[in-house]
Amino acid sequence: MELDATYKATLMSLQIATVCGYLLGSIPFGLVLTRMAGLGDIRKIGSGNIGATNVLRTGNKFLAFLTLVGDVGKGAAAALLFTHFVNAEAGIFAGGAAVVGHMFPVWLRFKGGKGVATTLGTLVAVNWIMGLVAAATWLVMALIFRISSLSALIAMIAAPIAAFLIANDPGAGWLAIFLAVIVWAAHHSNIRRLLKGEEPKIGQKKKEAAATSEE
Repeated sequence: MELDATYKATLMSLQIATVCGYLLGSIPFGLVLTRMAGLGDIRKIGSGNIGATNVLRTGNKFLAFLTLVGDVGKGAAAALLFTHFVNAEAGIFAGGAAVVGHMFPVWLRFKGGKGVATTLGTLVAVNWIMGLVAAATWLVMALIFRISSLSALIAMIAAPIAAFLIANDPGAGWLAIFLAVIVWAAHHSNIRRLLKGEEPKIGQKKKEAAATSEE
């Protein structure tokens, strides 16, 4: 009887972590900030994404930075809060749900961002070694190739490897695998452009990228 009560309490805490993490992750900072700044609907600019990379295409670097901080922060906050107040497992569920919330926000008819910044925030909060490796991988690849999507895709591969082989944290590793799968799936159009050599570089508008590819 006591075991059954413990199981129900654990299940309830994970459900609460998932719902709260999703709602926190679904806050569309990019859309809110650009509208507050009078730049209109970010979904009608560049790639139509609500993330920091697309906000940067407005030419406002400060707004792009704030969007990045907000998107990273909501994933980290979800994971850290539930890890602190409940346990590590609840933190994993909350952080993972925050990424799903960013990618499929209920407020925007489930059409959100591609989850990279929120994923990085979640990974750092769940296991700092795994998160640091992923963030460092993104940064190095971005400096070399200047392509945000390519950097993100490689960082998503690095994360679970770091979790299993360096941090020795299976729970974080399986979370990283789950997030890598959904982030890669969300980047299907980017992958096609990468294969064609048409993917815009960081800070470059799509029209500029198309003109570059035609030269």
